[in-house]
Amino acid sequence: MNFPTLLVLAAGMGSRYGGLKQLDPMGPHGETILDYSVYDAMRAGFGRVVFVIREDFAESFRQSVGKRFDRHIEVAYAYQRLDDLPEGFTVPPGRTKPWGTTHAVRAARDVIHEPFAVINADDFYGREAYLRAVEFLRHHGAGSRYCLVGYRLANTLSDHGGVNRGIASSEGGLLRNIEEVVEIAPADDGTIVGQSVAGESRELDSRTLVSMNFWGFTPLFFQQLETRFRDFLRAHGDQPKAECYIPTVMDALIADREASCEILTTEGAWFGVTYPGDKPRAVKAIQGLVDAGEYPPSLDQGP
Repeated sequence: MNFPTLLVLAAGMGSRYGGLKQLDPMGPHGETILDYSVYDAMRAGFGRVVFVIREDFAESFRQSVGKRFDRHIEVAYAYQRLDDLPEGFTVPPGRTKPWGTTHAVRAARDVIHEPFAVINADDFYGREAYLRAVEFLRHHGAGSRYCLVGYRLANTLSDHGGVNRGIASSEGGLLRNIEEVVEIAPADDGTIVGQSVAGESRELDSRTLVSMNFWGFTPLFFQQLETRFRDFLRAHGDQPKAECYIPTVMDALIADREASCEILTTEGAWFGVTYPGDKPRAVKAIQGLVDAGEYPPSLDQGP
């Protein structure tokens, strides 16, 4: 049986949140959102988890998070470093932060050799999302047919500030194109607005499907990502804050017919903690799921 890997992007310090939100307790016994994500992944059939982290907090992460899971699932680590760039490229003066989500995924290129899913460490996706992703990856273990778990925009906003989302459009169940839109928030008149990466204003439909960075890939994606990341660095590598996002790479691959991407919709719960004010809602939502029997009071014993 083919057991895919879960790749967890956990290198960010959570600049808008104000700390290491990946380690912030949310559950009734101190569980983090990440604890629930890995628990759901194990229940769904993932056989391995790889955490992308930064070397400067690696030991803290291993002790606080990794040890919770290594009794139940194989755990590995990849390190996102600012200077981990393709040959011929260097870090420009003034650059202090990594290069975005594609750079984080790229950090695992020597650790993963099987079909894999990508998630954020600080987003709660719900069990159904993992079940659907595993089913897809077991049937598409090679080639360039990928998947995206899509959520409705209105269900992914924060009451405490703007958020970044990949805005998806589809045709026949396949992703047609996807655009990264940043600082999305309700306006005073009730409309939802954001900005494109180029700084152009976008008015958005609350029902549109968006990416919450839950993707399914085959190992071929690492090769395709390398090519597109090089293109990004040639165009923007001298800019101190430019970032290369997974949706931008995926949009280019689809446009050039180098890949296709199936959208997996789910009615399961999603929530995240972009800002400190988001935490009470997350804590309440998790307690509600525990009370409803979706999760045990403690996750210590594993699924």
